[in-house]
Amino acid sequence: MKEKLLQEFFKIFGREAQAVYFAPGRVNLIGEHTDYNGGHVFPCALTIGTYAAAAKNVDNTLRFYSMNFEELGVITADLSSLKKEKAHDWANYPKGILKVMLGAGYPITSGMDIVYFGNIPNSSGLSSSASIEVLTGYVARELFGFDVNFVELAKIGQKAENEFIGVNCGIMDQFSIAMGKAGHAIFLDTANLSYEYAPIALKDAKIVIACSNKKRGLGDSKYNERRGECEAALAKLQTVLDLHSLGELSEEEFEKNRSIIGDPVKERRAKHAVYENQRTIKAVAALKANDIEQFGKLMIASHDSLRDDYEVTGIELDTLVSAALSQEGVIGSRMTGAGFGGCTVSIVKTEAVDAFIKNVGEIYKGKIGYAADFYVVDAGCGPYTL
Repeated sequence: MKEKLLQEFFKIFGREAQAVYFAPGRVNLIGEHTDYNGGHVFPCALTIGTYAAAAKNVDNTLRFYSMNFEELGVITADLSSLKKEKAHDWANYPKGILKVMLGAGYPITSGMDIVYFGNIPNSSGLSSSASIEVLTGYVARELFGFDVNFVELAKIGQKAENEFIGVNCGIMDQFSIAMGKAGHAIFLDTANLSYEYAPIALKDAKIVIACSNKKRGLGDSKYNERRGECEAALAKLQTVLDLHSLGELSEEEFEKNRSIIGDPVKERRAKHAVYENQRTIKAVAALKANDIEQFGKLMIASHDSLRDDYEVTGIELDTLVSAALSQEGVIGSRMTGAGFGGCTVSIVKTEAVDAFIKNVGEIYKGKIGYAADFYVVDAGCGPYTL
């Protein structure tokens, strides 16, 4: 891969790259739509992700090129006047990162030429955008030699997504990508960014991601609407309870006070946030106790809640999960990511993986009319230089 990136860089820019860099994608095992509600999440970085060959240049111009979007050619921007432009498409993500870094005083003193290549399915829910964001921040750090730790890189990525891209996301995607550890998932409390690594000891089972191939973009989806509904529910609860986030509530406290919300839709949204947070805490405890069966049951309950209370699944994801749960050797399955398309994540007994992919793929194509893609994945590490 390194040689491929170096050759492409020379072909596009007519000179040598200084280095090649990598940042992973991520999959969330459980804890969906909890990160902006002050709850817990349990993601892991992946061994697939985004690569970049890069070099500083002698002027103030940023030149971005993606091997995934060759038809868009080289996208250029002036380092001193970065703004979101529809025509710049994917390049708005690295532009946003660099604008936030410059605003925070990081010494990015010249332009850069960068070639990107990602092997994360685009718009899949495996965080291709956050991978580009964290990678770009890491590239800038390495090229210009300033000090920024990986937690700060995650915060910069979230700020760029919120303020530059206009998606009101939480911290999970950027944090899990920046802080990934091979063989581990991250049990993260998004209220205070305290975290611990938990080994993913699945013994005779594998993590299988199914990509629905229904494209979605967070900014185009109802993501911001869901966040607004949760904030409105929280505001109602705060009239009688002393709390800062829905993640502070137990199931019992929520049930005792849910009528205060006064709107059945917002009640269901808040219920998901509260119950999903508790499911995530229980799931990590189950994993630590080597109770994979219980972990799987909580994954299934998570999907049911995302479908019924949060309403972010849709026919594609529901079909994949339903098909998965009808197969031998499946321990648990759920949608992962923001929803409205994207991916599911399943834990499947190793000996059943091939049959799982074949059978679920056939059921999905028969019902939806086009194919899903499948990835058997491992938990990978955070950004590094190749």
